[in-house]
Amino acid sequence: MLQFVLNDTLVATDRPPGLPALDFLRRDAGLTGVKHACREGDCGSCVVLLGRLRGGQVQYTIATSCLLPLGALAGRHVVTIEGLNGPALNRVQQAFVDRGASQCGFCTPGFVVALTGHLLEAATWSRPAMIEAVAGNICRCTGYSSIVRVIDDLVEHLRHVVDPAEPRVAALVRAGIIPDTFLGTPALLTEIGPSPAPAAADSTALIVAGGTDLYVQRPLAVEDGPVVVLRAADAPPIRSEGERIVIEGFATAEDLKRSALLAEAVGGIERAMALMGSWPIRSRATVAGNLVNASPIGDMTIILLALGAELRLRGPEGARSLPLDAFFLGYKRLDLRPGELVDSLHIPADRGDARFNFEKVSKRTHLDIASVNTAISLRLEGGRIAGAALAAGGVAPIPRRLPRTEAVLTGREPDAATARAAAAAARAEVAPISDVRGSADYKRLLLGQLVLAHFNVLFGLEDGLVAEAGA
Repeated sequence: MLQFVLNDTLVATDRPPGLPALDFLRRDAGLTGVKHACREGDCGSCVVLLGRLRGGQVQYTIATSCLLPLGALAGRHVVTIEGLNGPALNRVQQAFVDRGASQCGFCTPGFVVALTGHLLEAATWSRPAMIEAVAGNICRCTGYSSIVRVIDDLVEHLRHVVDPAEPRVAALVRAGIIPDTFLGTPALLTEIGPSPAPAAADSTALIVAGGTDLYVQRPLAVEDGPVVVLRAADAPPIRSEGERIVIEGFATAEDLKRSALLAEAVGGIERAMALMGSWPIRSRATVAGNLVNASPIGDMTIILLALGAELRLRGPEGARSLPLDAFFLGYKRLDLRPGELVDSLHIPADRGDARFNFEKVSKRTHLDIASVNTAISLRLEGGRIAGAALAAGGVAPIPRRLPRTEAVLTGREPDAATARAAAAAARAEVAPISDVRGSADYKRLLLGQLVLAHFNVLFGLEDGLVAEAGA
């Protein structure tokens, strides 16, 4: 029996764990303020708050319920727009009315929930951060200027009524953002207690972590077939252990984006992760899922390849390790034995004078699949490149390192001539195919240009690389 808190009520259900939470909320619970629209996590109409009890306090994020397995709700606090309602409109809802930011109203619940989630979890509030918080929400009739004015009103209101030192939930209750039912949630979650571990499954069961790809590609298989829904452990998703940084398999893209540990060791990681989906998608998409999905253009995979990650696998025969670049055997084929799961990844904590950069080109700058993506890590000693790791996606059947190009880089100064030599070597080393994202020639050229972009970002060589633009 699955138990969780839904708005202000304890819920127990024996519905299948692979059922999309959206369907349970609308059909079983009758909460139709959660809208059914794209079913791919793009529009944000079905966004809900997802709270987890830690240290006596509930920590909130947001998720698209169309891609959220019901089994992931165990022991959590799930909040829909109905759970934010009170006798009168709350401050977020009232701001939408005052600024005329709702027309047909279909998208409005998602915007309200996403903004509320940001107010609950962000350390401070600003216009840019709040705009990013609703990047996963689409409106097609009102336009976004009025919604930005809503954000400005909220920032101004909160500046005057909220003390940053006050416990966040209590502060937002007092500010009229959330109802006082939130104050009783820790007690309700404590009453549920720890969620039991998912039951062992037979070899035909689908293993679901975040579900952000499975629910798009194979929705019926997840909903109707045997499923084991993995849940994050209580251990920190990213931590330091001696000379290594450990990234747990259940770490999400948002964990990578916000990790101070990674930001210190890998400059530029936050910028890279900001390109990967919206907040509700990043909050669910896991590192392990990105790896085992084995997409030739998986963004997290490309980044981890360039960081020289070592993979730790755990299965019935015990644990084993292998370099991440040895994990991919062919298109959608992995060195993964029956019953094995991705346990964690390890990267060096002390990277010396290392420079990192990630680039991708897609039809949209954000929230889109790349035509070509690439990451580079260069270790400098005495003004020369002492070590290089260059990974690329979209140019082979697998995400891969480019060892011949890395050899060209090693031992040279990081100047324009080196950048041009590396770009030419990278173009010669790959064998892309023509598909809907571009011709083979285009992708090969694009990879070379992105290698030049790495050097421009890391070493400011734009003027010395202009001649290469016509290559």
